[in-house]
Amino acid sequence: MPIVILIILKGGTLLFACLLALFSAIGIAEFYRMALPTRKLELWLAAPIGSMLLFLPLANNDKLIIAVIGLLFVGFSLLFLFRIRAIDTAAREVAFALLAFLYIPFLLMHLIQLRQTTFGIQWLIVIMLIVMTNDSAAYYSGSAFGKHPLYPLVSPKKSIEGAVGGLIGSLGGTMLAKFTFFPQLTFSDAVLTALVVGTVGQAGDLFESLLKRSFGVKDSGTIIPGHGGLLDRMDSILFAAPITYYYVLFFFRG
Repeated sequence: MPIVILIILKGGTLLFACLLALFSAIGIAEFYRMALPTRKLELWLAAPIGSMLLFLPLANNDKLIIAVIGLLFVGFSLLFLFRIRAIDTAAREVAFALLAFLYIPFLLMHLIQLRQTTFGIQWLIVIMLIVMTNDSAAYYSGSAFGKHPLYPLVSPKKSIEGAVGGLIGSLGGTMLAKFTFFPQLTFSDAVLTALVVGTVGQAGDLFESLLKRSFGVKDSGTIIPGHGGLLDRMDSILFAAPITYYYVLFFFRG
């Protein structure tokens, strides 16, 4: 975590894109190992090629982004077309392969676009504060007061009380940002982003839990001892990234 904050504060957009590309490659590899464990060649192609999406915003060319995403779709569709293992599972395998690109590098790409906005560095720190304070407050409030299950089919341990506590924690995070390093953040900005991004971040965590339960695994990987895989750490940020970027793009007037 410290290296991420250091790169956000002191590194340029290119270095930040390199860091996210590394995270993306690891995340894609974890996804493939869960969803397509026998597709080794496709994994080794998908991880580096899909992560190249993180560098597209640096070109400031929307047409290029659309073109590369289109070519990526066609290319991997053809790869699976001519490497069929079993016809009855082929469509599901293609869907999983393409979902990996949308779920990980495409969503992460919004952090690069956010970094390029006027207060991009501040907003990146705000996202981290929202997610971190949400996770911590949800854990402690859920442990202390949790009685009503939030979504037992997907995540049996999460509670409604924990979710509410997490949103209160997110609000504390945005207020901390407003009164320290981000005075351009209005009270309405702080409240809206805490509630909306905090809620979407929780949904991102639930979505990854849905995937893991569907794939029959406990963690996405083992890269972080005691905490699982990198996807287990990024799940909230993946969903928070586009929501925050589009909020900044269309509503923020700082």
